[in-house]
Amino acid sequence: MLTLATEVDVLARFGRALADPIRCRLLLALREAPAHPSDLADRLGISRTRLSNHLACLRDCGLVVAVPVGRRTRYELADPRLGHALDDLRTAVVAVEADRSCVDAEEKGCC
Repeated sequence: MLTLATEVDVLARFGRALADPIRCRLLLALREAPAHPSDLADRLGISRTRLSNHLACLRDCGLVVAVPVGRRTRYELADPRLGHALDDLRTAVVAVEADRSCVDAEEKGCC
C-alpha cells in the first residue's frame, strides 16, 4: 500500500537521493526519459550492480518507479514534477566561496 509522505519527509528523501553524485546523474538521465537499467549503466559508465544499488535507493526514497515492460523493467521518475524540481535545483544559484568549504568538509564528506 502506498502512503503519502509529509513535506519534511519528501525533502529529506530528496536530500538523501541527491547526496550522491551517481544518483544525481541517474535522476537527471531519468528526467530526460525513462530507461532500462542496462542502458542507464552504459550511459553513466558504471557497473550494473552499482547501478542496481543506486536504483534501489531511489526506489526506497520514492523518487523512481520500476515499470514492467514484457520481460524487462524500465525506470522512470515517480512523478513528472520531480523533473521540474530537478531543473529548478540545477539552475539555482548558490553562494559558495570559491576557495573555502565548511570547516568539517573533509571529515564529514560534505561541501
